[in-house]
Amino acid sequence: MAVKLHHEPYKMEFTNNGTRPSLKILRTVICYPSAENLPKKRRVIITVLDEHCIRTLMSLTDIKKTLEKLTVDIDAIADPHVAAVQRTLFGLVEVLVEANKAQAKTIQQLKNEVNRLKGEQGKPDIRKQKTSADAVDLKHSSEADRKKRADQKPRGKKTKKKNTVKIDRRVDCDVDKDNLPPDAKFQGYETRVVQDLKIITDNVEFRVAVYYSKSLKKTFLGKLPDGYKGEFGPGIRTLVITLYRDSGMTEPAIARFLKTFGIQIAKSTISRMITEDHDLFHQEKEDIIDAGLKASYQHVDDTGCRVNGKNQYTHILCNPYFTGFFTRPKKDRLTLLAILCRSELKFKFNESAYALMSEFGLSALRLAELKKTVNSEILTNEQLDALLDRLFPNPKKHSTNRRVIRESAAIVYYQSSEYAIKHLLCDDAPQFNKIAKYKSLCWVHEGRHYKKLTPFVRHHQVILDNFIEKFWDYYGALLKYKQSPSNEIAKKLSREFDVLFATKTGYPALDERIARTLSKKKSLLLPLIFPFLPLHNNPAELGARAQARMRDINLQTVSENGTKTKDTFATIVQTARKHSVNIYDYVYDRVTKKFEMPSLANLIANTFSLENCLA
Repeated sequence: MAVKLHHEPYKMEFTNNGTRPSLKILRTVICYPSAENLPKKRRVIITVLDEHCIRTLMSLTDIKKTLEKLTVDIDAIADPHVAAVQRTLFGLVEVLVEANKAQAKTIQQLKNEVNRLKGEQGKPDIRKQKTSADAVDLKHSSEADRKKRADQKPRGKKTKKKNTVKIDRRVDCDVDKDNLPPDAKFQGYETRVVQDLKIITDNVEFRVAVYYSKSLKKTFLGKLPDGYKGEFGPGIRTLVITLYRDSGMTEPAIARFLKTFGIQIAKSTISRMITEDHDLFHQEKEDIIDAGLKASYQHVDDTGCRVNGKNQYTHILCNPYFTGFFTRPKKDRLTLLAILCRSELKFKFNESAYALMSEFGLSALRLAELKKTVNSEILTNEQLDALLDRLFPNPKKHSTNRRVIRESAAIVYYQSSEYAIKHLLCDDAPQFNKIAKYKSLCWVHEGRHYKKLTPFVRHHQVILDNFIEKFWDYYGALLKYKQSPSNEIAKKLSREFDVLFATKTGYPALDERIARTLSKKKSLLLPLIFPFLPLHNNPAELGARAQARMRDINLQTVSENGTKTKDTFATIVQTARKHSVNIYDYVYDRVTKKFEMPSLANLIANTFSLENCLA
């Protein structure tokens, strides 16, 4: 028996203008199934559609508009059972739409592969023209939401240019007295500072003294000043390094720039200046990392890069005092541990390591065999390779067991070293687990997951927007707590977290994402226990962005030495910026070997010590 609802917010009509029938809601009915068929009366919404219209209505846009009309008054449905069923159906629509998108992508990939096997080409990957609406939808950044809740620093007073600009010369501008009236009196000078730049060469012809000793049959030559090597002086060497590493100019652009001002230099020479003879700077990088790792917490992230045509990864390690770059072929946990150990990564076998292996899934049988085989507590990489070859003779099998044993022993060794990190801020990538005693997750990264949700049904978009607003309101409450922490507020915020992330919205993708956030409570709320921890991992992401800009400009490094030099100067440049050090002056000081400027490592240590004293 069908009973017509008294409340009819929807109507459905069919019109045909000669192309495709347009669709409107005509009526909504509720069907009461017979009690003989079902144990309970269940209400099922049936929207009456013309069969021809269903067959021809294939446009997602049309379907989306129809669903928007259906969800306009969903909260006005008096019967809670009817409203619940309708919300469930809309949730099913979201699931089916996402599944359809995934299938369409897979089908296109298969078509492309079939075409390639036939000797043809796949579908070209042409970026579509974006509308303003598309740009908003694809903007996954949460910075606007975060900054809206953060306390904005008051703008400082604008510094007068004449107080900061170095004055090289002064010129008096007089008035033509013939144009002055008889009663004009001199009142002094009005100061105006105008900045200008003069690029001139400083080519030097050195007269090198030559002495010859007959008895020794040896020639003695006068020594050039430090920094002068070959045909080019320290100014050009410093300028080339600065333009390439700090300003992001390419080698051909630097060559054109120098030739414009009369410097005769080959591109190969510029390449050698950029990549060779930088042992001093490599050591500076090591000193910077050693000094920076003494801070109470570290940020970590990674991003892709290219080395001689192959994909590799640049790891970023940083805190407020430094930013370090390390390019490696992999981004797994062992690679990160090798970077953090600062020396040879070794492997420690004790009860803690065995417990970690068991936690990672190593069977009791394999664990017992390992204990019998290990004859030393600490092993080098070569010794561990030999041990694993004895345990697992077939190199094509037991790759997971090998990895678990390596990672567990490496983690225990690292955590007992002097460089062990206590607090690590990162995203939720699995390779960051177990590295530090406390792993704090980034709230901005977590908020980005919500921004990436693209609901098909308008009602779900409203639900999502409302929840995102609550998400960032809670973030704002955490920021206020960090300014004046207390146990009472911490307990209150913990309870509010449980309530917020136990919300059930009826939008399946959102509910799943909320549940995932709830499971990360311990790592997301570490700032309640350690208020000095930041709530986001933005410093590491800014470092990753710097690497991405280098990749955009120069695509890749070719040699191992070029990759090492890239990481070294990226570390020096980014760290110098954090301490307001003029990078040109710093590089020039090192190239000329004057060492009048304090090293960046000393600046880190001094700043760190000063802040600890003030705290």
